[in-house]
Amino acid sequence: MTKKLVVIGNGMAGARTVEEILARNGDFSITMFGDEPYGNYNRIMLSNLLAGVEDEAGIYLNDLSWYADNDITLNAGVKIERIDRFAKKVYATDGSATPYDKLIIATGSSSWTPPIKNIHNPKRGFHQGVFAFRTLDDTRGMIRYARDHERAVVIGGGLLGLEAARGLQNHLSDVTLLHAMGHLMERQLDEKAGHMLQASVENKLGIKVITNAMTTEILGKDRVTGVKLADGTVIPCDVVVIAAGIRPNTQVAADSGLTVERGIVVDDQMRVQDEEDIYSVGECAQHRGNLYGLVAPLWDQAKVLADHITGRDTEAAYTGSKLSTKLKVAGIDVASMGLIAPETDDDEVIIYSEPKKGVYKQLIIRDGALAGAILVGDNSKAAGLIQSFDRAQALPEERAEMLFDIGGPAGEVKPEDMPDDAQVCNCNGVSKGAICGVVNAGCKTVSGVMDKTRAGKGCGTCKPLVQRIVEWAAGGEAEEDPAASWYVPGVPMPKPELMDAIRKYELTSVSAVFEKLVPGGEHDAKSKMGLASLLKMMWADRYVDERDARFINDRVHANIQKDGTFSVVPQMKGGVTTPAELKRIAEVAEKYKVPMVKLTGGQRIDLLGIPKEQLPAMWADLDMPSGYAYGKSFRTVKTCVGSDFCRFGVGDSTALGIAIEERYQGLEGPGKMKLAVTGCPRNCAEAYVKDLGVVAIDGGKWEIYVGGAAGAHIRKGDLLVTVDSPEEVIRLTGRFLQYYRENANWLERTYAFVPRIGIERIREIVIEDTDGIAEALDAAVEEAVQAYKDPWKERAVPATPGQFRTSLPLTVLPQVPVRS
Repeated sequence: MTKKLVVIGNGMAGARTVEEILARNGDFSITMFGDEPYGNYNRIMLSNLLAGVEDEAGIYLNDLSWYADNDITLNAGVKIERIDRFAKKVYATDGSATPYDKLIIATGSSSWTPPIKNIHNPKRGFHQGVFAFRTLDDTRGMIRYARDHERAVVIGGGLLGLEAARGLQNHLSDVTLLHAMGHLMERQLDEKAGHMLQASVENKLGIKVITNAMTTEILGKDRVTGVKLADGTVIPCDVVVIAAGIRPNTQVAADSGLTVERGIVVDDQMRVQDEEDIYSVGECAQHRGNLYGLVAPLWDQAKVLADHITGRDTEAAYTGSKLSTKLKVAGIDVASMGLIAPETDDDEVIIYSEPKKGVYKQLIIRDGALAGAILVGDNSKAAGLIQSFDRAQALPEERAEMLFDIGGPAGEVKPEDMPDDAQVCNCNGVSKGAICGVVNAGCKTVSGVMDKTRAGKGCGTCKPLVQRIVEWAAGGEAEEDPAASWYVPGVPMPKPELMDAIRKYELTSVSAVFEKLVPGGEHDAKSKMGLASLLKMMWADRYVDERDARFINDRVHANIQKDGTFSVVPQMKGGVTTPAELKRIAEVAEKYKVPMVKLTGGQRIDLLGIPKEQLPAMWADLDMPSGYAYGKSFRTVKTCVGSDFCRFGVGDSTALGIAIEERYQGLEGPGKMKLAVTGCPRNCAEAYVKDLGVVAIDGGKWEIYVGGAAGAHIRKGDLLVTVDSPEEVIRLTGRFLQYYRENANWLERTYAFVPRIGIERIREIVIEDTDGIAEALDAAVEEAVQAYKDPWKERAVPATPGQFRTSLPLTVLPQVPVRS
């Protein structure tokens, strides 16, 4: 007989338990209640959504169609307020009463709000500008509010706080993290590791971190203007995010007479104490005195509960979990398992520390078994350590082998050495066996396996291991991922097809592309910048600019630095300036107290350390065009002295460089474009290693080289052609750049593009016009040139009210007694 199963909670634990029940063919009619009006989504991915590297569609574990497909009645946005254990009914806020034979409580947890003065508004909950970071609605609210504001404070230095701070950097230029304890992530890291992580967060990410910071008050009458600390320090801000911890949602259980301590008390079968037909799972459940906030224990609990409730294995028992985690915290590798400090004199401790690289490793060994480990800055050995920790494996006599590859090749966990039940994806509870099962069923692409199992869909750190397992399970016959040819990940088309569709439907904005070319019109945050660049290249002045498709650099036309300030680089065509310009730059540097004035490798002057609110005034005082030192665009033309002054010069490189820069300034591209013109083969302007370089040779001729690089990649450019005049150089420069703009992949520099296409093929198209498109290339680049507008002109009419929002300095006020 089919029994009625009611699940209170539609979060990760509740939905995963239902998945496990369905997998065991449980004979239930299932009704679920969720506080939020959505399907089931991955809370771990909210930080990616906030950071703009994932869109909402990408965080869902089960959309609404999944419930319908499995005959599940979902009451989304309906909260249960009472359980009648004797009548076996649950009563909801909408007045409904739902009977059950079996009940699962998976109410999860809520963000904990510290007792801070003025944090709440009696009429609307949180004070305006204050947000928790727990739900999809919280994240949406933060993103909307941040668009018109510039400074954020995050309260809480655990995993959630660090991820919130990192995500907010995509929207705000100034982020400060406050943590009440002495070091970050004190539950997972020891003091040295916490300080190492803090240094990396500050130096690599530019997030200000203040520890031992007790927030006592939210400042601002109508909206947030700052926060005050216990020592009197005031930090100006207009966004506050609370990420200070979580508390189990146990109120409905307690009100209904169930046994509740810190959480809902359950036994080894996940049954609520003294109840036969009521179970609890997830963050709200207290098992053997413990509460679990990581997802891996929740998956273990779900399996045991499903085994028991379906009768598949009535002896199944959950005996607790050994906690381990491997992830990226704000982009920095961190792993932690077991003990974070020795507990007895007999505990063996191995520590390796390399502060300048931000690397810290600690092992704690007890009775020959791994009892704890911490890794910061290098997770290359994390998978092997987790396997040793989980299974209490015998350890090598040379303990250093556990942290380093001694006398052998770089070590990775080999798929063939992993047991089938080894956890690969901690975020979504996916084992090696589950991945292999999908491969054996016929899915042999990495992306396909990830979609079917969700492995790698959380923090993403397990993706390399997932790929190795897929390749091994497929016997070396893993199939190519179709998405590898897509121009951007969110639009299923290679670049030529995408451009054809954009032209066909006259799609002039990023949102129009998503709505027309993506099933369901879903927007993909990771694709917006690439699409914006492509559309601007294709439509020139017809392109419809949507500010949320831009990175912060492109929104304010300056290059953000690690401390949240910006650099200002005015244009100096060909590296040439005048005494009047130099005087003006010097006066501006003095007026705005510029911390550093730097000569760049592109023969320009860089004013560093500029607060965002000063940018418009500085541009006005300079009265010079932008030097485009921040975007994926034409950057600069480096030149040597040339024939006017140099005794070796055979061509006027300075004049030609200036002419090229004047013509193609600001030209949008899939990657940045750096050029140079040198007056003789001695190559003082380094033209051979530029995206496009021009070299004067005897006889008044000019050589054009393409595809050079002198950064992290070193490559001498390929000779494209030798021409007789500067006019030909300018014309063919534009034609090559346009061909590159139309055919390169997003973020593909010319040093990768030219070898991929082949210099012979490029020469056929650009010089010989074998494809008959030269005239079209010339016309397209001409259209782009005519559409040029100096972006620094936005100083007069900002694109949005918050484009150059004022940011105030940190101030310290004397401590004053606060009246209640």
